[in-house]
Amino acid sequence: MVISGDKGLSSAARSQLEKEIASLRAQRAALAPQPGEQERTGDAADQADVIDRAEAAARLDRQIADLAAKMEHGGYGNDQLPDGTVVSLRFPDGDEETFQVVTVPGEDADAITSDSPLGLALVGAKAGDEITYRTPRGDATATVVKVSPPK
Repeated sequence: MVISGDKGLSSAARSQLEKEIASLRAQRAALAPQPGEQERTGDAADQADVIDRAEAAARLDRQIADLAAKMEHGGYGNDQLPDGTVVSLRFPDGDEETFQVVTVPGEDADAITSDSPLGLALVGAKAGDEITYRTPRGDATATVVKVSPPK
């Protein structure tokens, strides 16, 4: 299987990851304590605000680390489909849809992320297989029509 891009990421996925990391870093910088802020002994509301901002900063740090790991390791593991895989599915109502597997969610309505329930259900699937995946409304099924590795 040939994987496009560096570390298994397409150039579009790499660019999207870079933008997302830059955005998260900007949000993180905005949460940083201002000079002298930590030395102040304000009221309980001020202290609660500092704690809330520290927790938000820690969440952003984890998100940044997760995205950096995707860039470093290619965004998928052996239990995920590579970025750029194209999958055609037939649903129980007879509709067929084609999706592209992406590492980073974007605005493309025809994309599924490699770590989504549907993306994970497709790992190892081939044409003719019926897959089951979890949705907010319960389990759903689809039949795999075609799986095309990235070019």
